[in-house]
Amino acid sequence: MKIAVTFENGNVFQHFGHTEKFKIYDISNGKIINESIVDTKWKWSWCSWLDFLKENSVDTLICGGIGNGAKQALAEAGIKLYGGVVGNADSAVKWLVAR
Repeated sequence: MKIAVTFENGNVFQHFGHTEKFKIYDISNGKIINESIVDTKWKWSWCSWLDFLKENSVDTLICGGIGNGAKQALAEAGIKLYGGVVGNADSAVKWLVAR
């Protein structure tokens, strides 16, 4: 499993379409085995970020707010979405992995 979180200052960033960073987590056997922060400032839209997620084999996205067009595109790409999440990014991922 590979999880991406819209990221700012340790927390889930609240607007998918304006995120400047993703924190990417590699999960194996229910544990985080790797994490990295990726700068997306050079990207210009959620469409570009969707391509980035697909290219990096992300299968799950955690974010704050997200529009219907992006939701639909993620669903079509087979990326599971957990939207409306607030608070610490690491805690959100640990919660999801423990489910």
